Formats: sequence, C-alpha cells, structure tokens
Amino acid sequence: MAIYSRHQPDRVQHGIGWDVMDSEGRWLRVDIGDLTVVSLYLPSGSSKEERQQIKYRTMDYLQPLLAEMASDGRHYVICGDWNIAHKKIDIKNWRGNQKNSGFLPEERAWMDELFGPVGMADAFRHVDPREEQYTWWSNRGRAWDNNTGWRIDYQVTTPALAQSAIRAEIYKDQRFSDHAPLIMDYDFDIAAGVTASE
Repeated sequence: MAIYSRHQPDRVQHGIGWDVMDSEGRWLRVDIGDLTVVSLYLPSGSSKEERQQIKYRTMDYLQPLLAEMASDGRHYVICGDWNIAHKKIDIKNWRGNQKNSGFLPEERAWMDELFGPVGMADAFRHVDPREEQYTWWSNRGRAWDNNTGWRIDYQVTTPALAQSAIRAEIYKDQRFSDHAPLIMDYDFDIAAGVTASE
C-alpha cells in the first residue's frame, strides 16, 4: 500500500491504531494542508466465514471514525478496495451474488449508511452514473472479456470534495491485476468554495 504525492505531506500516519487492521497494513493516511488522502484496503470475507466476521468487525470499527471525519471540517478522499459492491448497478451478476461476500445485504446496508447518515459521498457516482462501470473481475472464466465485473474500488470523499469531482476514469487499456485503477480529477478550488459558502 502506498500514496504518491507531488506535495510534501504535513503528516503521514501508518495504521489506524487498531491491530486487526494494522497487522495487515490496511490503512495509510497522508495530510496535506486541508486535504487528507487515505489508502484503505477493507478485508474480504470471501475465503471463509472467519474472514467475513473480521470484515464486519472492521466495518463496525470504521463507521464512527468515518462519521467523525465527515464532520471535522477537513477534505477527505479515502481511496482503495472496499470489497463491497454497493448497488445492483455496481455488479453484473447481482442476482447470483446476493448471498456472497461483497454483495451481502448487511454490507450494502452499511454502504447506505456510509453515503447517508455517516455523511460521506461516492465521488465516482457524482461524475459517472452509467451502468457496467466495474473495477474488479474474477480471474475465473472469461469475466474480464465479458465485463462480468464488480465496482468495489471507490474514492469515498467528504461531500464538498465529491461535488468538485470533474472527471472519472476506470483505466482498462492495460491489465495489471484483477483490479483496474480508478482515476479521478478534482478541482480543489471548487471544494474550498463550497466549504466556504456552507
């Protein structure tokens, strides 16, 4: 896990202070001025039930922290593999995956809370409302060739920053892994103006 920046960070935080995440290197935070960028890797529960329970514990741990971040006045963008497809639009075979980790009702309800009462925003969807925009494809079968994918990589942001998003692209010209990079551009001056007017 890494964050590359053209600007010298004011602060770098490796880990979140909770061993369940920190022992697996799942959180990296960089503060630059009024902006915080976090690289997050939420656990997957697809390998066995024990990992799914760890995923639920992580979701429970993160929710109040994310709510605090949403209201503390800073701009946040939390990038990474959240291992949850939020809505039917975010997964090709939604009917066949309703009992599978990554599209369970409890996980999707948690995302509803994240983008509702918790106060964060799905920046990608502020820019691109289209169907079949996926960031992950199984290595089994011909998932990549048939675009049988999931959108599980997000840029979760504070609302003002989401409103300043001006471009989003899922880079698929080359294949690096079972994930594709999610690239987004923001006009930080717009975000600052939105904040100032609120």
